[in-house]
Amino acid sequence: MAILTNGRVATRLAITALALWTQQAMTAHAQDAPHPARTQTLTSHHDFATTVSRLEESVSARGLTLFADIDQSAAAAQAGTALRPTRLFLFGNPKGGTPAMQANPHAALELPLRAVVWQDDRGTTHIDYQDASGVLGTEYGLPANIVAPLATVRALMEGVAAEK
Repeated sequence: MAILTNGRVATRLAITALALWTQQAMTAHAQDAPHPARTQTLTSHHDFATTVSRLEESVSARGLTLFADIDQSAAAAQAGTALRPTRLFLFGNPKGGTPAMQANPHAALELPLRAVVWQDDRGTTHIDYQDASGVLGTEYGLPANIVAPLATVRALMEGVAAEK
């Protein structure tokens, strides 16, 4: 009866219910959330920690530089909020990316290469990345010979996600 007689209690309950519903709606189907066509998503055959390790090992094995590993879920926790396991990696090879930035300084917005490893609400791990060579070719007008070294990101991510 307090809900009917006390408007403040009803309002608080309604706000709390709305907040919980919104949080569930925002996280319930993250794997189905819309994203730009340039963002590619692979499903990993491994758990989150293994996928992260495989990505780090693959970047190193190919002689690429891991510029940053940002644990976005840890940052969210420090801010007093929650985020599914999510890590952003910035990596590349200055020999491969520098010619693109020399040809078009705006291309620096796309480099270094990026990948996000994240876990959905079902516990499945995904890898998101962008086709930098396609974007730099079509949107920045760079010739194929300049963007070709950046085209290997797909094979790298497929190798990370693969069963073996």
